[in-house]
Amino acid sequence: MKINTLPHCALAGLLAIFSQVAIAAGNAVEPGQVVTAIEGAFGVTPGERRNHIKGTCAAGEFVGSQDAAAYTRSALFSGKPVPVVARFSLAGGNPKLPDTARNPRGMALEFRLPGGQLQHMTMLNTPVFGAATPQTFLDQMLAVRPDPATGKPDPEKLKAFKASHPDSLAQAQYLADHNPPPSYANSAYFGIHTFKFINKANKTALVRWRFVPQDGEKSLSDDELKTAGANFLEQALISRAGQAPVRWDMVLTIGVAGDIEDNPTLTWPNERKQVKVGTLTIDKAMPQKGAECERINFDPLIMAGGIAPSNDPVLLFRSPAYAVSFGKRLGGM
Repeated sequence: MKINTLPHCALAGLLAIFSQVAIAAGNAVEPGQVVTAIEGAFGVTPGERRNHIKGTCAAGEFVGSQDAAAYTRSALFSGKPVPVVARFSLAGGNPKLPDTARNPRGMALEFRLPGGQLQHMTMLNTPVFGAATPQTFLDQMLAVRPDPATGKPDPEKLKAFKASHPDSLAQAQYLADHNPPPSYANSAYFGIHTFKFINKANKTALVRWRFVPQDGEKSLSDDELKTAGANFLEQALISRAGQAPVRWDMVLTIGVAGDIEDNPTLTWPNERKQVKVGTLTIDKAMPQKGAECERINFDPLIMAGGIAPSNDPVLLFRSPAYAVSFGKRLGGM
Protein backbone atom coordinates (compact mmCIF):
# COMPACT_ATOMS: atom_id res chain seq x y z
CA MET A 1 0.00 0.00 0.00
CA LYS A 2 1.33 3.44 -0.94
CA ILE A 3 2.07 5.99 1.76
CA ASN A 4 -0.21 8.55 0.11
CA THR A 5 -3.21 6.28 0.74
CA LEU A 6 -2.25 4.75 4.10
CA PRO A 7 -4.85 4.97 6.87
CA HIS A 8 -3.81 7.05 9.88
CA CYS A 9 -3.52 4.00 12.14
CA ALA A 10 -0.76 2.57 9.94
CA LEU A 11 1.39 5.69 9.85
CA ALA A 12 2.90 5.81 13.34
CA GLY A 13 5.20 2.85 12.88
CA LEU A 14 6.23 3.96 9.42
CA LEU A 15 7.17 7.42 10.61
CA ALA A 16 9.50 5.95 13.21
CA ILE A 17 11.05 3.73 10.56
CA PHE A 18 11.47 6.66 8.17
CA SER A 19 13.26 8.64 10.87
CA GLN A 20 15.70 5.81 11.43
CA VAL A 21 16.25 5.45 7.69
CA ALA A 22 17.06 9.16 7.43
CA ILE A 23 19.60 8.88 10.24
CA ALA A 24 21.13 5.74 8.75
CA ALA A 25 21.48 7.54 5.42
CA GLY A 26 23.74 10.08 7.06
CA ASN A 27 21.23 12.80 7.85
CA ALA A 28 21.86 14.21 11.31
CA VAL A 29 18.53 16.00 10.99
CA GLU A 30 15.33 14.08 11.72
CA PRO A 31 12.16 14.60 9.66
CA GLY A 32 10.15 15.63 12.71
CA GLN A 33 12.64 18.40 13.46
CA VAL A 34 12.14 19.94 10.04
CA VAL A 35 8.35 19.74 10.20
CA THR A 36 8.39 21.34 13.66
CA ALA A 37 10.66 24.11 12.35
CA ILE A 38 8.28 24.74 9.44
CA GLU A 39 5.43 25.01 11.92
CA GLY A 40 7.46 27.49 13.95
CA ALA A 41 8.14 29.59 10.87
CA PHE A 42 4.62 29.70 9.46
CA GLY A 43 2.25 28.55 12.18
CA VAL A 44 -0.14 25.62 11.92
CA THR A 45 -3.47 25.39 10.15
CA PRO A 46 -4.95 22.14 11.56
CA GLY A 47 -5.55 19.45 8.96
CA GLU A 48 -3.62 21.32 6.27
CA ARG A 49 -0.20 20.99 4.67
CA ARG A 50 2.76 22.42 6.56
CA ASN A 51 4.43 23.65 3.37
CA HIS A 52 2.93 24.62 0.02
CA ILE A 53 -0.33 25.08 1.91
CA LYS A 54 -1.87 27.43 -0.65
CA GLY A 55 -2.71 25.45 -3.76
CA THR A 56 -5.07 24.53 -6.57
CA CYS A 57 -6.12 21.09 -7.81
CA ALA A 58 -6.15 20.07 -11.46
CA ALA A 59 -6.56 16.98 -13.61
CA GLY A 60 -5.61 15.78 -17.05
CA GLU A 61 -3.38 13.27 -18.76
CA PHE A 62 0.18 12.63 -19.84
CA VAL A 63 1.26 11.03 -23.10
CA GLY A 64 4.85 9.89 -23.04
CA SER A 65 7.01 9.37 -26.08
CA GLN A 66 8.23 5.90 -26.95
CA ASP A 67 11.51 7.60 -27.84
CA ALA A 68 12.16 7.60 -24.09
CA ALA A 69 12.56 3.80 -24.25
CA ALA A 70 16.24 4.33 -24.99
CA TYR A 71 16.55 5.60 -21.42
CA THR A 72 13.77 4.01 -19.36
CA ARG A 73 11.38 1.07 -19.33
CA SER A 74 8.81 3.08 -17.34
CA ALA A 75 5.19 2.56 -18.40
CA LEU A 76 4.88 6.33 -18.26
CA PHE A 77 6.37 6.45 -21.75
CA SER A 78 4.23 3.80 -23.46
CA GLY A 79 2.72 6.30 -25.86
CA LYS A 80 -0.72 5.77 -24.28
CA PRO A 81 -2.56 8.42 -22.23
CA VAL A 82 -1.94 8.20 -18.49
CA PRO A 83 -4.43 9.90 -16.12
CA VAL A 84 -2.89 12.63 -13.95
CA VAL A 85 -3.98 14.32 -10.75
CA ALA A 86 -2.09 17.59 -10.31
CA ARG A 87 -1.63 20.25 -7.68
CA PHE A 88 -0.19 23.73 -8.24
CA SER A 89 0.98 25.62 -5.20
CA LEU A 90 2.86 28.47 -3.59
CA ALA A 91 5.78 27.56 -1.31
CA GLY A 92 5.39 28.31 2.38
CA GLY A 93 3.01 27.49 5.19
CA ASN A 94 1.01 30.72 5.27
CA PRO A 95 -2.41 30.19 3.64
CA LYS A 96 -2.81 33.97 3.25
CA LEU A 97 0.50 34.51 1.46
CA PRO A 98 -0.13 36.84 -1.51
CA ASP A 99 0.38 35.43 -4.98
CA THR A 100 2.84 38.24 -5.69
CA ALA A 101 5.32 36.80 -3.15
CA ARG A 102 8.76 35.93 -4.49
CA ASN A 103 8.37 32.33 -3.40
CA PRO A 104 8.72 29.26 -5.60
CA ARG A 105 5.65 27.90 -7.35
CA GLY A 106 5.14 24.15 -7.26
CA MET A 107 3.73 21.53 -9.61
CA ALA A 108 2.99 18.10 -8.11
CA LEU A 109 1.83 15.24 -10.32
CA GLU A 110 0.43 11.80 -9.60
CA PHE A 111 0.50 9.62 -12.70
CA ARG A 112 -1.90 6.66 -12.48
CA LEU A 113 -0.29 3.88 -14.45
CA PRO A 114 -1.80 0.52 -15.45
CA GLY A 115 -2.04 -2.13 -12.74
CA GLY A 116 -2.47 0.39 -9.94
CA GLN A 117 1.10 1.67 -10.17
CA LEU A 118 1.82 5.29 -9.30
CA GLN A 119 4.54 7.70 -10.33
CA HIS A 120 4.94 10.99 -8.50
CA MET A 121 6.82 14.08 -9.62
CA THR A 122 7.11 17.14 -7.36
CA MET A 123 8.68 20.19 -8.92
CA LEU A 124 9.44 23.89 -8.47
CA ASN A 125 9.57 26.74 -10.95
CA THR A 126 13.19 27.45 -10.00
CA PRO A 127 15.98 25.47 -11.70
CA VAL A 128 17.76 24.93 -8.37
CA PHE A 129 16.73 24.26 -4.78
CA GLY A 130 17.66 26.42 -1.79
CA ALA A 131 19.50 23.77 0.22
CA ALA A 132 22.12 21.15 -0.55
CA THR A 133 21.38 19.28 2.69
CA PRO A 134 18.47 18.85 5.10
CA GLN A 135 20.54 20.78 7.67
CA THR A 136 20.51 23.91 5.52
CA PHE A 137 16.75 23.70 5.09
CA LEU A 138 16.27 23.24 8.84
CA ASP A 139 18.54 26.18 9.59
CA GLN A 140 16.62 28.35 7.12
CA MET A 141 13.30 27.56 8.79
CA LEU A 142 14.80 28.46 12.16
CA ALA A 143 16.19 31.70 10.75
CA VAL A 144 12.87 32.85 9.27
CA ARG A 145 10.89 32.10 12.43
CA PRO A 146 9.18 35.36 13.50
CA ASP A 147 10.57 37.20 16.49
CA PRO A 148 7.75 37.36 19.10
CA ALA A 149 8.57 41.02 19.72
CA THR A 150 8.15 42.14 16.11
CA GLY A 151 6.19 39.37 14.41
CA LYS A 152 8.87 39.32 11.72
CA PRO A 153 12.10 37.35 11.21
CA ASP A 154 15.16 38.76 12.94
CA PRO A 155 17.28 40.48 10.22
CA GLU A 156 20.49 39.54 12.01
CA LYS A 157 19.56 35.86 12.04
CA LEU A 158 18.73 36.00 8.34
CA LYS A 159 22.04 37.71 7.60
CA ALA A 160 23.94 35.09 9.60
CA PHE A 161 22.10 32.27 7.85
CA LYS A 162 22.99 33.56 4.38
CA ALA A 163 26.62 34.10 5.35
CA SER A 164 26.99 30.59 6.76
CA HIS A 165 24.95 28.73 4.10
CA PRO A 166 26.18 29.64 0.61
CA ASP A 167 24.18 26.73 -0.80
CA SER A 168 21.02 28.77 -0.15
CA LEU A 169 22.03 31.70 -2.33
CA ALA A 170 21.47 30.50 -5.91
CA GLN A 171 17.73 29.92 -5.53
CA ALA A 172 17.31 33.17 -3.60
CA GLN A 173 19.10 35.07 -6.36
CA TYR A 174 16.94 33.43 -9.03
CA LEU A 175 13.77 34.48 -7.22
CA ALA A 176 15.10 38.01 -6.77
CA ASP A 177 15.91 38.26 -10.48
CA HIS A 178 12.60 36.87 -11.80
CA ASN A 179 9.21 38.38 -11.10
CA PRO A 180 6.42 35.90 -10.32
CA PRO A 181 4.28 34.58 -13.20
CA PRO A 182 0.74 35.80 -13.96
CA SER A 183 -0.49 32.18 -14.03
CA TYR A 184 0.68 28.73 -13.08
CA ALA A 185 0.27 28.01 -16.79
CA ASN A 186 3.14 30.37 -17.60
CA SER A 187 5.87 28.68 -15.55
CA ALA A 188 8.34 25.95 -16.35
CA TYR A 189 8.70 23.44 -13.51
CA PHE A 190 11.95 21.68 -12.67
CA GLY A 191 12.46 18.31 -11.03
CA ILE A 192 15.40 19.93 -9.15
CA HIS A 193 17.06 16.60 -8.34
CA THR A 194 18.98 14.07 -10.41
CA PHE A 195 17.15 10.81 -11.09
CA LYS A 196 18.08 7.50 -12.68
CA PHE A 197 16.32 6.21 -15.76
CA ILE A 198 16.73 2.46 -16.29
CA ASN A 199 15.91 0.85 -19.62
CA LYS A 200 14.96 -2.72 -20.53
CA ALA A 201 18.64 -3.65 -20.86
CA ASN A 202 19.16 -2.41 -17.26
CA LYS A 203 21.32 0.42 -18.53
CA THR A 204 21.14 3.47 -16.27
CA ALA A 205 21.12 7.09 -17.42
CA LEU A 206 21.35 10.10 -15.13
CA VAL A 207 18.61 12.60 -15.93
CA ARG A 208 17.02 15.79 -14.79
CA TRP A 209 13.58 16.78 -16.02
CA ARG A 210 11.53 19.89 -16.48
CA PHE A 211 8.07 20.73 -17.84
CA VAL A 212 8.03 23.63 -20.29
CA PRO A 213 4.71 25.49 -20.84
CA GLN A 214 3.37 25.63 -24.36
CA ASP A 215 1.68 28.90 -23.34
CA GLY A 216 5.17 30.33 -22.89
CA GLU A 217 7.02 31.50 -19.80
CA LYS A 218 5.82 34.92 -18.65
CA SER A 219 6.42 37.20 -15.67
CA LEU A 220 4.45 40.04 -14.16
CA SER A 221 5.96 43.46 -14.76
CA ASP A 222 6.90 45.59 -11.76
CA ASP A 223 3.78 47.68 -12.35
CA GLU A 224 1.58 44.59 -12.64
CA LEU A 225 2.95 43.30 -9.35
CA LYS A 226 1.55 46.38 -7.63
CA THR A 227 -2.00 45.81 -8.90
CA ALA A 228 -2.22 42.01 -9.29
CA GLY A 229 -3.93 41.41 -5.95
CA ALA A 230 -3.35 38.64 -3.43
CA ASN A 231 -5.22 35.69 -4.95
CA PHE A 232 -5.04 35.66 -8.74
CA LEU A 233 -3.19 32.40 -9.44
CA GLU A 234 -6.03 29.98 -8.77
CA GLN A 235 -8.64 31.80 -10.83
CA ALA A 236 -6.15 32.38 -13.65
CA LEU A 237 -5.55 28.62 -13.93
CA ILE A 238 -9.23 27.72 -13.62
CA SER A 239 -10.14 30.23 -16.32
CA ARG A 240 -7.31 29.20 -18.62
CA ALA A 241 -8.13 25.48 -18.36
CA GLY A 242 -11.79 26.30 -18.99
CA GLN A 243 -10.93 27.90 -22.31
CA ALA A 244 -8.81 25.08 -23.75
CA PRO A 245 -6.40 22.41 -22.47
CA VAL A 246 -3.15 23.69 -20.96
CA ARG A 247 -0.02 21.82 -22.00
CA TRP A 248 3.58 21.41 -20.92
CA ASP A 249 6.33 19.52 -22.76
CA MET A 250 8.39 17.19 -20.60
CA VAL A 251 12.07 17.66 -21.43
CA LEU A 252 14.90 15.47 -20.17
CA THR A 253 18.45 16.63 -19.70
CA ILE A 254 20.80 13.67 -20.08
CA GLY A 255 23.75 13.67 -17.73
CA VAL A 256 27.27 12.47 -18.41
CA ALA A 257 29.96 11.00 -16.21
CA GLY A 258 31.10 13.55 -13.66
CA ASP A 259 27.86 15.54 -13.55
CA ILE A 260 26.66 16.44 -10.07
CA GLU A 261 24.20 13.81 -8.83
CA ASP A 262 23.67 14.72 -5.19
CA ASN A 263 23.37 18.52 -5.00
CA PRO A 264 20.10 20.16 -6.11
CA THR A 265 21.54 23.68 -5.73
CA LEU A 266 23.80 23.23 -8.76
CA THR A 267 22.76 23.11 -12.40
CA TRP A 268 24.26 21.02 -15.18
CA PRO A 269 26.05 22.63 -18.16
CA ASN A 270 23.71 24.03 -20.82
CA GLU A 271 25.28 21.90 -23.54
CA ARG A 272 23.92 18.64 -22.13
CA LYS A 273 21.63 16.68 -24.47
CA GLN A 274 17.95 17.69 -24.29
CA VAL A 275 15.18 15.25 -25.24
CA LYS A 276 11.43 15.89 -25.37
CA VAL A 277 9.77 12.79 -23.93
CA GLY A 278 6.10 13.63 -23.55
CA THR A 279 3.31 16.15 -23.09
CA LEU A 280 1.27 16.92 -19.98
CA THR A 281 -2.27 18.17 -20.64
CA ILE A 282 -4.38 19.81 -17.93
CA ASP A 283 -8.01 20.18 -18.96
CA LYS A 284 -9.62 21.22 -15.70
CA ALA A 285 -8.66 23.00 -12.51
CA MET A 286 -10.58 23.66 -9.31
CA PRO A 287 -10.16 24.90 -5.70
CA GLN A 288 -8.39 22.26 -3.63
CA LYS A 289 -10.93 22.02 -0.80
CA GLY A 290 -12.63 18.65 -1.23
CA ALA A 291 -10.97 18.02 -4.58
CA GLU A 292 -8.93 14.92 -5.35
CA CYS A 293 -5.47 16.41 -4.95
CA GLU A 294 -6.17 17.68 -1.44
CA ARG A 295 -5.68 14.31 0.25
CA ILE A 296 -2.73 13.11 -1.81
CA ASN A 297 0.73 13.04 -0.26
CA PHE A 298 2.86 13.83 -3.30
CA ASP A 299 5.85 11.81 -2.09
CA PRO A 300 8.64 12.20 -4.69
CA LEU A 301 9.98 8.72 -3.94
CA ILE A 302 6.82 6.99 -5.15
CA MET A 303 8.18 5.66 -8.42
CA ALA A 304 7.19 2.98 -10.89
CA GLY A 305 9.69 0.60 -12.49
CA GLY A 306 12.30 2.21 -14.71
CA ILE A 307 12.81 5.34 -12.60
CA ALA A 308 14.90 5.48 -9.43
CA PRO A 309 16.27 8.15 -7.09
CA SER A 310 19.85 9.33 -6.92
CA ASN A 311 21.70 9.64 -3.62
CA ASP A 312 20.75 13.30 -3.27
CA PRO A 313 20.32 13.73 0.51
CA VAL A 314 17.55 16.32 0.08
CA LEU A 315 15.57 14.06 -2.26
CA LEU A 316 15.88 11.09 0.11
CA PHE A 317 14.89 13.26 3.07
CA ARG A 318 11.76 14.65 1.46
CA SER A 319 9.86 11.35 1.64
CA PRO A 320 10.06 10.85 5.43
CA ALA A 321 9.47 14.57 6.06
CA TYR A 322 6.38 14.49 3.85
CA ALA A 323 5.19 11.42 5.74
CA VAL A 324 5.44 13.22 9.09
CA SER A 325 3.47 16.17 7.73
CA PHE A 326 0.93 13.88 6.08
CA GLY A 327 0.39 11.96 9.30
CA LYS A 328 -0.33 15.20 11.15
CA ARG A 329 -2.77 16.27 8.45
CA LEU A 330 -4.68 13.00 8.61
CA GLY A 331 -4.89 13.34 12.37
CA GLY A 332 -6.41 16.81 12.05
CA MET A 333 -3.37 18.38 13.70
